Amino acid sequence: MAKIENEEKQKRTLILCVDRDDDLEKKAGVKTPVFGRKGNLEAAIALALSDPEESDANAMFEAVRIYDKLKDEGKPEEDFEIAAISGSEIGGVTADRKIVAELGQLLNTFAATEIILVVDGYSDEAVLPLVQSRVPVTSVSRIIVKHSESIEETAALFSRYLKMVWEDPRYSRLLLGVPGVLLLVAGILSIFNFLSIFWVFFVLVLSVVLVVRGFGADKAAKGFYNWVKEYSPPPLRVQISGFSTVAGALLIIVGAYLGWTNASIALPQLGVPPNFEGWLSILPPITGHFIQGSMDLVVVGVCVALLGRAIRWYLEHDARLLRNAALMVIVAWSRQILYGTSVVLTGGGYEGLVFSVIVGILIGVASVLVIFVIHRSSEGFFKDTEEQVEEFGEG
Repeated sequence: MAKIENEEKQKRTLILCVDRDDDLEKKAGVKTPVFGRKGNLEAAIALALSDPEESDANAMFEAVRIYDKLKDEGKPEEDFEIAAISGSEIGGVTADRKIVAELGQLLNTFAATEIILVVDGYSDEAVLPLVQSRVPVTSVSRIIVKHSESIEETAALFSRYLKMVWEDPRYSRLLLGVPGVLLLVAGILSIFNFLSIFWVFFVLVLSVVLVVRGFGADKAAKGFYNWVKEYSPPPLRVQISGFSTVAGALLIIVGAYLGWTNASIALPQLGVPPNFEGWLSILPPITGHFIQGSMDLVVVGVCVALLGRAIRWYLEHDARLLRNAALMVIVAWSRQILYGTSVVLTGGGYEGLVFSVIVGILIGVASVLVIFVIHRSSEGFFKDTEEQVEEFGEG
């Protein structure tokens, strides 16, 4: 009975080092939990060799020091052991659950009655409630390496940013270049006694900088410069098609302008009506004069755009070339139909319009038959599938 009471009265103290972000395994390849003085000392040396600036290595050395100090005191009623556990680099719940699991393994091996917790900062000290909920924590030793103190960290951070501003063109242009220009202008103006207008120049420069940076004009200009520098022109056939489309659109716009001009000239001869009904009465002849003035350039513009596409499809051996050719013939003949329509709208006879429509229908049918025969006789020239051939025939 006396022996059992002595075992119960004996204190079993565990010096526990906690590495919450798992630097031991990540940097030194050491699996945790690490139990015993020899294992902890070897793990601390391995971690220090892999990263001399790692504060967790210093915390492990401190745990070994505390263990040696308590062992040297040689109190018979106390038993001491040292161990290290780690969490996860993911942090959060994953790290805490791993710490709890490894602590449970240690307590099964060494039934500690109290724990001395050794950590390397405030983040590892957050595990204190996890440990204390299982075994009482009698002491917490937090190790702060001298090079990581706040004042030295602030000085190092400030010098790093200062060097970046001084050497990096992305920041030096704005933070050094713009103030330098303003100071230079202020010095020049002061020589000629015009320093009073410096603030006008300052506001102007500041507004330009804010507008350029705010709307991203500098990035847009840089992107355009890179696009021009790296631009590779498309194939010749694509350039011909694009140029003809632009030229055709310009001809159509000019044609519409000429039609508007012709209608404006005819309006005084028809008389300006005083009411809406009068405008409706002169709308047909005004439309006829507009068609007469615009039809030539509009038809030519459409034909030019179609001609560019035809050249591209010819160079690509595309079967759409034939349908495009038929469309060009029909558009060209539509000039006669437009002319007949304008004659009718301006008060002339409709015989020319009827004749133009009938001839246009015949031309359209003949064009389809001709291109169908040409397509059948030159299948080797065009690159198309059987489905395209059937679709072409149906079209």
